[in-house]
Amino acid sequence: MSATPADLKFLESHEWARLESDGTVTVGISDHAQRALGDLVFVEVPDVGKALSKGAAAAVVESVKAASDVYSPVSGEVIANNDALGAAPELVNSDPYGQGWLFRIRPANQAEFDQLLNPAAYEKVVADESH
Repeated sequence: MSATPADLKFLESHEWARLESDGTVTVGISDHAQRALGDLVFVEVPDVGKALSKGAAAAVVESVKAASDVYSPVSGEVIANNDALGAAPELVNSDPYGQGWLFRIRPANQAEFDQLLNPAAYEKVVADESH
């Protein structure tokens, strides 16, 4: 397993969230999730302006194995999405914590971000799943 970046928070469903300096939150799927799915062939991201609720399905990632919903880690409004994934969904596989980000959201409630799992707690979730 690759090192889990220390500046991220996670959902048990394998989404990551990074608090940006402007108060927005960037969202993607974890390295563990992209490896479990295999090579991604399609990514559907939410439209800019869409209101999302914490824990609600926000995006879809599809591999040759399966399609999976991606859940929003916080409630708020989508302010950006990664258009590059339309032509290059494999960016999620090659750089899940960088160029493979899915969308950016302006959180409605900062406390929701603070309640997400820290990297150590997320690594425990992953370890428990593999037993």
